[in-house]
Amino acid sequence: MYVIIVYDAAPKRGVKLLKFLRQHLLWIQNSVFEGDVTEAQFEIIKKGIKDKINKEKDSVIIYQFDSGNYTNRQVLGVERNETDSFI
Repeated sequence: MYVIIVYDAAPKRGVKLLKFLRQHLLWIQNSVFEGDVTEAQFEIIKKGIKDKINKEKDSVIIYQFDSGNYTNRQVLGVERNETDSFI
């Protein structure tokens, strides 16, 4: 499945989320990550997020798609992190 995760968190928790999500997904810009994951990886990511946020103050939005093949991705302006640089 293909996921896009967007978050808004207090600075300390935001840094923790950034470090955690960079281990699992592509960092796109500031608080935005995306990538292709298995169901098991997705559950690990969700649990990790739940463990790191304050549910009353932070916000995390997860967009879930069956496949990345059907997404149309356009960047207007500066590409913060190129997704085609994998070997």
